[in-house]
Amino acid sequence: MNKSFKFYALIWVILLAAFNLVVFLVRPIIPKYEIVYDGRFWIAWIFILVAFIGNLACAYVAFQAENLKKMFYNLPLITVSGSALVAMLVAGCALMLIPNCPAWIAAVVCILILAFNAIAVVKTSWAGAAVSAIDDKVKAQTSYIKNLTADAEGLVARAQSEPVKAECKKVYEAIRYSDPMSNEALSVIEAKITVKMDELTGAVGKDDVDRVREIADEVVVLVGDRNRKCKGLK
Repeated sequence: MNKSFKFYALIWVILLAAFNLVVFLVRPIIPKYEIVYDGRFWIAWIFILVAFIGNLACAYVAFQAENLKKMFYNLPLITVSGSALVAMLVAGCALMLIPNCPAWIAAVVCILILAFNAIAVVKTSWAGAAVSAIDDKVKAQTSYIKNLTADAEGLVARAQSEPVKAECKKVYEAIRYSDPMSNEALSVIEAKITVKMDELTGAVGKDDVDRVREIADEVVVLVGDRNRKCKGLK
């Protein structure tokens, strides 16, 4: 269970206990207050209790985020759930303290609060899922250049001589400042870059300056072609 939800559940238990304390302990000590535990009372109490349980279920959904970013997207929902919980406490206590309050009033008020909370769950969860899906898509589209940049940086570190290191730095800078967004239309040229990077890795391992220079120039040209095509796709 999410640790944050445990804290929310603790607050929920405290407020539910406060509600029941008001209903069963405070009411009897109010001067001239007639206590009647009839069907109307128990119907109102059950509806309020159901509303509390429904609120906890809504909060549980809000806290079921797979990562911190999705939790951030659910923060408005968590705030709404907390506000609804306080509203239930206030409304529930007020309704139960009103002498001879019709049960249907308590039912309607609690159902409306719960419905508002449930609608917020659906709307915010949908919006959070949509934004999170966009983030995942962007992350996938930028992973190629990020990985390629890391590979180029690794070649710079493995270079055994200064001429080879200079060529690797040239490749690294070209990739580092290239357009990070990828696209299916770029798959062919990206595959060519990957092949050339593999060849460059082999040449760097052999400290073959001429071969490294030749492949490095080819990689820089391919990266430039990729950037131009990427720009044309936008």
